[in-house]
Amino acid sequence: MCSGCLNHIIIITLNSILIIQTAFIGDVILATPLIEKLHQNYPEAAIDFLLRKGNEGLLKGHPYLRNVLIWDKKKAKYSHLLAIVKSIRSEHYDYVINLQRFLTTGIITVFSGADQTIGFSKNPLSFFFTRRFPHLIDTANNKVHEVDRNLSLIRGLVDNTEQMRPQLYPREEDFEKVKYDEDYVTISPTSVWFTKQYPLEKWVEVINIINPNYTVCLLGGKADAEACEWIKSQSAHPRIMVMAGLLSFLASAALMKNAVMNYVNDSAPLHLASATNAPVTAIFCSTIPAFGFGPLSINSRIVETTEKLDCRPCGLHGYKACPKKHFKCADIPPERIVNS
Repeated sequence: MCSGCLNHIIIITLNSILIIQTAFIGDVILATPLIEKLHQNYPEAAIDFLLRKGNEGLLKGHPYLRNVLIWDKKKAKYSHLLAIVKSIRSEHYDYVINLQRFLTTGIITVFSGADQTIGFSKNPLSFFFTRRFPHLIDTANNKVHEVDRNLSLIRGLVDNTEQMRPQLYPREEDFEKVKYDEDYVTISPTSVWFTKQYPLEKWVEVINIINPNYTVCLLGGKADAEACEWIKSQSAHPRIMVMAGLLSFLASAALMKNAVMNYVNDSAPLHLASATNAPVTAIFCSTIPAFGFGPLSINSRIVETTEKLDCRPCGLHGYKACPKKHFKCADIPPERIVNS
């Protein structure tokens, strides 16, 4: 059924819901408005969330979730898939809402045994879903945020699907772990994709013009620690702390919330900032904000090249190397980033 068929709220009794988002960190964060909206409209319903192993820390202690289900996609992916399907079928969910557009999650959805299944029409098994909705990304005319695209899946189930910020719930212990008396900024300098990452040597230049009275906290995962240490070794700034690999997702979010500013690429830390309404400056290199993954914090800035490049954007998700071998989309003066 298309989205146009649902132009009013369906009166239903809804006891249990499963949300599926087994992609990357940012994708899970951008799915959290569904949790909020569904809880607002069905406060007695049990809401569960299926994600990939490694991302479960994002939803630790979430007040509106009953269970967080974990799919280990790296170890015995398909045998674990069968176990996940069996476990989900045993729950007899009223609704399964699939935010992904890939075959494996389509399998989970179709064989979930749920009374109603909802997902995007781009999923190859969507013709078996009870309802399917378009997932449109149009860089010229359609500037819909990914949050809005996700919320479109529950149109008709909730009172409205107006945009809202993602929401994570750092605990008191997370804030205590990163409590500092002095002013600080955070920088998350890396990305899985090279063409989404502002060059490391340019991050050094950015740090060198940040107020020397601010502590600069370099964030990331364990795999990013080496790059952060290199940045620190090259910088003249007197107060740099490498915190990559030392903090949980929620502790990182807590740290970002109270920062003077958070400098990020078009990557997961951008969405961590949105989920805590933290101030953020987001740098877009090969990708563009019109794709729908821009910051949603009240105090947010977007910085991108002013040069008109016929090769930009070169792709939705970025590449391991610049296809044109010049990476001109990253030619952004550090002064624009700090002073924007």
